[in-house]
Amino acid sequence: MKKIYIINLLVVLVGIGLLVSASSDMSTYGTFDIASQSGKRMKIAGELMKDKEVSYDPEADANVFSFFMTDANGNNSKVMVNKPKPQDFERSEQVVVTGNMKQGVFVADELLMKCPSKYKDEEINLRNQG
Repeated sequence: MKKIYIINLLVVLVGIGLLVSASSDMSTYGTFDIASQSGKRMKIAGELMKDKEVSYDPEADANVFSFFMTDANGNNSKVMVNKPKPQDFERSEQVVVTGNMKQGVFVADELLMKCPSKYKDEEINLRNQG
C-alpha cells in the first residue's frame, strides 16, 4: 500500500474516534420530571426562582451553593451546584444546569447563566426614540 492511503486511513480513524468521544459528552435537554425518572445526566434550562433563597456559605464550603429553579414545564426543584457561586448570579435571566437528579435534588456540575444585557436599557431608549 502507498503511504498516502495509510495516512488517509489513520486520519479517518482519528476522526471517527473524536466523534465517538465527543458524542459521549453530549447531554440532552430535559425537565426535572424526566431527570428524576431516567436518572441520566442531562441539561435543564429554566429560570431562577428569585423569591426563594440562594444558599452559599464560602466559609463552610466555597465550592457548593444551592438555589431553586423552575424548568420549562413550570416544575420547581432545588439545585445544588458543585462550583463556587458566580458573581451577579441573582441577576441572571435564565439558567442552564447539567447534572443528575439525586434524592429529589438536582446535583449539577456545570452551570450557564444568561444575564441581562448591559445594553438593554440603551436599546429600549433607541427604539422609543425611533
